[in-house]
Amino acid sequence: MSESRLLTLLSLLQSPREWPGGELSERLGVSRRTVRRDVDRLRDLGYPVEATMGAAGGYRLVAGAAMPPLLLDDEEAVAITVGLSTAARHPVQGIEEASVRALAKLEQVLPARLRHRVRSLGGATVPMPALDGPQVDPGRLTALAVAVTGGERVRFTYRANDGATSRRLVDPHRLVAAGRRWYLLGHDLDRDDWRIFRIDRIGELHPTGARITPREPPAGDAAAYVADKLYSSAPVYEAVVTVHAPATEPLRSLGEVTPIGAALCRVRMRADTLDWLAFRLTTLGCEFEVHEPAELTAHLRRLAARLTRAAGGP
Repeated sequence: MSESRLLTLLSLLQSPREWPGGELSERLGVSRRTVRRDVDRLRDLGYPVEATMGAAGGYRLVAGAAMPPLLLDDEEAVAITVGLSTAARHPVQGIEEASVRALAKLEQVLPARLRHRVRSLGGATVPMPALDGPQVDPGRLTALAVAVTGGERVRFTYRANDGATSRRLVDPHRLVAAGRRWYLLGHDLDRDDWRIFRIDRIGELHPTGARITPREPPAGDAAAYVADKLYSSAPVYEAVVTVHAPATEPLRSLGEVTPIGAALCRVRMRADTLDWLAFRLTTLGCEFEVHEPAELTAHLRRLAARLTRAAGGP
């Protein structure tokens, strides 16, 4: 029996779904009879694999049962290690210490070759300092995750931007991590519309026990939908600038670039703050003229005066 195939089979069965025998046969490149023998071998090792009969039957691991020690292949071990290292710097309250403890336990059970790879990765990687931002309670985050995966309606209080608090009854759809913040995308029943909630502003979270009525999500890609809504709700400035430089790839990262000469181009760029527009333009290292908006021109004048005073000018 191939131990690597047995490990692959166990890895597949650890996914929270039922696997038809035919699909496992195709994924493993063996016959269905071999799949059945491999399943029996896993049962002998103590893994509670449940089988259902019939055309729609398949195999799955019994949820909540006592499990033998975790088995990981090389790629899975490295992936988990990277995830734990990243989580140690994520804005989830208390996650840093828990991630470090879990990482230490994982390294103890890794084979020597993997332990060397993991430690080399950690030693060669230098994280950027964490930015200040709101922290999310891990219990609230996991409770919402359970509600999303289990299709359960939730009730909570929500604090808006102006500090006003309201009670919400929501069918949760997806959790979205965006930089230093976590968001919940869900259907607000009282408002009969899809809403985006910052999880650090959610309080008094209670699962209701009611199952969610299936409804069409607002978009196939929840992360892209949340990003689009967040950007559309923020104030956006669109600047039109003539830049004294050729239309190179670094310049195209600013926005829409139209060449108007060998060493001259027109740039149309967008940002949610004037400070960011001014920063990007002043770090180009070349001359430029701002045509619009007027707010950016005034902002650059104030910035120029401040810099002149800082340099000891009149």
